[in-house]
Amino acid sequence: MKKITKKIKATNPLRNRKIIAVFLYMACFILFGFVALRFSWIMVKGEVNGENLIKNIDHLYTRNTVIQANRGTIYDKNGNPVAMDANTYKMVAILTDQWSSPTRPQHVQEPEKVAAVLAEHISMSKKDILNRLTLDQNQVEFSSAGNNLSFDIVSQIQEELDDQELTGITFEDKKTRLYPNGVFASHTVGLAQTSAEEDDQQLKGIMGIEQTYDDLLSGVNGSVEYQKDRYGYVIPGQDEKRVEAVNGSDIYMTLDRRLQVVLENAMEQVEEEHDPERMTATLMNAKTGEILATSQRPSFNATTKEGIDQTWQNLLVEYAYEPGSTMKAMTLAAAVQEGTFQPENTYKSGRISVAGGTVSDFNPDGWGQITYLEGLARSSNVAFVHQIEKMGVDTWKKYLDGFGFGQPVGMNLPNEYSGSNLYAGALQKINTSFGQGISVTPVQMLRAFSAIANEGKMVKPRLIDRIVNKETGEETKVESEYTESPISKETAEQTLQYLTEPVTNEHGSAQGYKIDGYDIAAKTGTAQLINPETNKYYAGNGNYIYSVVGMAPVDDPEVILYVTVQQPKFNGATQGSEIVQKIFNPVMKRALEYIDAAGEESKQKDETATMPNLVDMNIADALDLTKEDGIENAVIGSGEKVVQQFPSNESTLYDNQRVILLTNGAMTLPDMTGWSRSDAMKVAEMTGVVFSFDGEGYVSSQSLEPNAFIEAGTEVDLTLTPPSQE
Repeated sequence: MKKITKKIKATNPLRNRKIIAVFLYMACFILFGFVALRFSWIMVKGEVNGENLIKNIDHLYTRNTVIQANRGTIYDKNGNPVAMDANTYKMVAILTDQWSSPTRPQHVQEPEKVAAVLAEHISMSKKDILNRLTLDQNQVEFSSAGNNLSFDIVSQIQEELDDQELTGITFEDKKTRLYPNGVFASHTVGLAQTSAEEDDQQLKGIMGIEQTYDDLLSGVNGSVEYQKDRYGYVIPGQDEKRVEAVNGSDIYMTLDRRLQVVLENAMEQVEEEHDPERMTATLMNAKTGEILATSQRPSFNATTKEGIDQTWQNLLVEYAYEPGSTMKAMTLAAAVQEGTFQPENTYKSGRISVAGGTVSDFNPDGWGQITYLEGLARSSNVAFVHQIEKMGVDTWKKYLDGFGFGQPVGMNLPNEYSGSNLYAGALQKINTSFGQGISVTPVQMLRAFSAIANEGKMVKPRLIDRIVNKETGEETKVESEYTESPISKETAEQTLQYLTEPVTNEHGSAQGYKIDGYDIAAKTGTAQLINPETNKYYAGNGNYIYSVVGMAPVDDPEVILYVTVQQPKFNGATQGSEIVQKIFNPVMKRALEYIDAAGEESKQKDETATMPNLVDMNIADALDLTKEDGIENAVIGSGEKVVQQFPSNESTLYDNQRVILLTNGAMTLPDMTGWSRSDAMKVAEMTGVVFSFDGEGYVSSQSLEPNAFIEAGTEVDLTLTPPSQE
């Protein structure tokens, strides 16, 4: 009984409660002390588990915004934009109502009416738009028709939707690069685009001049730092940390848009009619090395990217091939310098056994015993084999090296090839005299040809005229670079005269390259191609590279034009040179006409004024300014700001000269009634529109109505009639 009583006392509930209460009080005190100590530690150190709380708070309420630098504009030599920044927009339709509220609907509620509005502004039918607007999806896009929209088009769509209280259409803006001329030396000018992995939409050059000069064009982005409250509003009275962006520099290329447009049109015609594997054509100033026009096929439209997958190679510097008989121009120059070319001496044409092989003319039966001058005119391989035999293969090798073959030109374009001049076997050494057994690039050939056209001085081909720092106004002029060639001035002049023979001689291989009113020195080429499967030359069937080099005027060459056409389909042509002529003749003719016009302009026209700078001016103010000076003007586009003008700033204006202004709105076709062909071509240069002319004189009708919307590549037929028939 006593044991039971003790056990009851030992388990006294009141006493146990007191013990537990004391224990809990002690535990709470210790825990509170630990927490207080921890808070004190955090307050002193400002860190938790290595995380800086002060910085985290700053990050929570501090906003940093990138101020994007404007990428520099690329111009042609006359100040016409070739590549420029632009903001474009993508149209999106919201179809679900899950993001809408009763008072603020965000989705398309009346698809029929919305489709009718959109069909007026984008190249998609109302039916197709309506089909998209009635899909069972959260949102839809409108493929290419709803992409790359201009601000002007977006504004018009938004205004009509607002007027009719229609909802559900939104626009996402993005920074892009605009190439207003369409297919326009595309691989050489290059390409800049935003990376899908970049959040700041920074444009980066990935091809051509855009890539080579990316650092200069890009500039340096700025930034702005400011404080916001938890609702996202800027806290008033806070200091703003701002670093201004430094805009990229502008680059003026040596290209002349007038000549480039002529060249692109000729290349396009040959591509459509003869579908060659490759084509290159480059027009160069013979004295300065300025490339005035250059093109290739395949090519692409840098704005739409159409055709870009055909090739990323810039054939001007990344295309190595055996040049064929155009190399004979260099062999001739070497032979004249060495005194081995005796024009009136004779030889037996047809074929010759040499270095363990046989070299044949394109007519292996030959033309009997002929003079070397006739051999040049006929492009006889045997004639040039004799020249190498006379001067010696070692001497000829020095000339090849002296003309720069096997050495890169240094064009400041990505991935430039150096070509190849192995000069190994005895027969190969001989074959280089007529362009076999040696590989070259087009730009190497132009550099070598300049020695003949430029009084024995080789000039380095170049694409950049000047670089302008927009921030400081500082202008850096790019000077021409000259190197001594292995031939003298006298040799160059004599060689030029000999090279008129292929054009003027009754047996000449270049008779089809005559330009009325001008003396041309020219050399044609027909280079064999190696079959990659057999590693041997193809046997006929059009598997050649047909080419020509022309220098004019002969008495004092201003330009060199070099054209290559690989494996064309003849389609009615009887020989490859007929196809090459479709490029060479119109481009050389127009270039020489421009040279003449520049020389005679001051004599033929009366100066009246200097063209003011109208770019960035409100169109109404620009029109008022030109009207004050009595200048006839025309406007392309529906925008409010001038983005391009012809003539360029500070150009001389002449009596009856038409001023053409391009605005930032959607491009529209002006009323061209009474315009000359030359004025119409200015519109083609500015817009990329393709004009087809019927007749001579002045425009009497046009296939598109005035103010019709146009874009690069739009085809317009113009009928021209003499003034007396209008």
